[in-house]
Amino acid sequence: MVPTTTLDPTGPMYYNGIYHLFYQYNTKGEVWGNIVWAHSVSIDMINWINLEHAIYPSEVFDKYGTWSGSTTILPGNKPVILYTGIVDDEQTQVQNYAIPANLSDPFLRKWIKPDNNPLVVADESINKTKFRDPTTAWLGQDGSWRMLVGSLRKNKRGLAILYRSRDFMKWTKAQHPFHSAAKTGNWECVDFFPVSLENTDGLDTSIIGKKIKHVLKVSLDDTRWDYYTIGTYDTKKDRYVPDDTMIEGYHGLRLDYGNFYASKTFYDPSKNRRILMGWCNESDVFPTDDIYKGWSGIQAIPRKLWIDPSGKHLVQWPIEELETLRKKKVELRNYKLNKGENIEVQGITPAQADVEVTFSFSSLENAEEFDPSWVDLYAEDVCAIRGSTVQGGLGPFGLLTLSSENLEEYTPVFFRVFKNQDKYKVLMCSDASRSSVRNHKKMFKPSFAGYVDVDLTDKKLSLRSLIDHSVVASFGAGGKTCITSRVYPALSIYGDTHLFAFNNGTETVKIDTLDAWSMDKADM
Repeated sequence: MVPTTTLDPTGPMYYNGIYHLFYQYNTKGEVWGNIVWAHSVSIDMINWINLEHAIYPSEVFDKYGTWSGSTTILPGNKPVILYTGIVDDEQTQVQNYAIPANLSDPFLRKWIKPDNNPLVVADESINKTKFRDPTTAWLGQDGSWRMLVGSLRKNKRGLAILYRSRDFMKWTKAQHPFHSAAKTGNWECVDFFPVSLENTDGLDTSIIGKKIKHVLKVSLDDTRWDYYTIGTYDTKKDRYVPDDTMIEGYHGLRLDYGNFYASKTFYDPSKNRRILMGWCNESDVFPTDDIYKGWSGIQAIPRKLWIDPSGKHLVQWPIEELETLRKKKVELRNYKLNKGENIEVQGITPAQADVEVTFSFSSLENAEEFDPSWVDLYAEDVCAIRGSTVQGGLGPFGLLTLSSENLEEYTPVFFRVFKNQDKYKVLMCSDASRSSVRNHKKMFKPSFAGYVDVDLTDKKLSLRSLIDHSVVASFGAGGKTCITSRVYPALSIYGDTHLFAFNNGTETVKIDTLDAWSMDKADM
């Protein structure tokens, strides 16, 4: 079997009742390279049909590669793909387009690359080898289309370059960057979209108006994580201005604090929602294990995305269609977890499960002090210091996923509450350091973590974890903080997998509700 690699979701879209997922794909190996645009379709984003590749290197303007991009629905309900083509062995990058060969084909199986490509070529001011991943275009109130392309300037300044067009064919670069940030490195897979301040509904990318904020997401090549800011789109100056509370760069907000990169959103008009899709890379012994498996990389479960009522961050939740895979269910109610106690969740398939749990506690007084020396540390560094086995005051408590019977290996997903001066600080961790008894030096077993911006007035914290053999995707406090871990147990596999709820804090924690389901397989 020839190994294959699944990478960035490049152009997800909803068109005439069908969801389309295009994604970067290497048909010839388990590593990056030989990139084509693979194409799958679905009616629910859970069960997928794989089709023939939509785009692959074939022309002078993409002979050396067909890299990431996006889709846009033009007036007259006509979809178009924008993508980056590689034109030489020096990785010179240009922006191209493709259109369906037959709009009456419900699956849009075949795509054409017209002869007037490329649409955009880098001028002398642009680093032509760091010039890629055009966004979904939006139509301005002046009747001109706009799109962004990620790039890099000197001194590691990342930027999004703005282009305008009246007819979608002839594009002109704006005199100034749409936005840039110092010391952030190359910007990849840029995404820009509006979010409503009134409700959780999604908005078409071209919507402009009051009670709307905009989100600029960038994938940073240096860290391989996805960061975002929330701000204002100044339509007169054609610039994006992050809110004052936003932090840009490595200490900024991330869509997911784990194995999650090169994400892309799209507007789903059938259910008035914005959908986020992302790529989860491998963390096992590379490349040996990937060659043995015959594949590398997966797409994360699609998520609905909206802005939190506070306006400070986004919220994400697995799409409702995932619940169609739920099978046998078990429940636990009003169970007290004392210090050092755990309880096994029995009656489901722990290797493939959906778990929702709400914890409560009677007091915040036992929350441990947040060490001032941790202020400049990343959340994952604090998690590595104060892991699940380190006894605390209020926490750590949570779930031990993909566990062996005697806990030789497990992936804990948990909360720990700190007192930080006159406020409380909630740390959420998904710690892969104990996920496998295999200790190969090339295996990546990090302590992923993020802080949760949550009001503890009701003294409750909720957690949802989607467990699927080598993946644990977790959503804290209703999706305020999300962490996806790739793990590779040696003992806790298939029928030998266990699931526990645990508490290792001095404060007793109560499981108000725990609902867990065995999950069926999706069709792929």
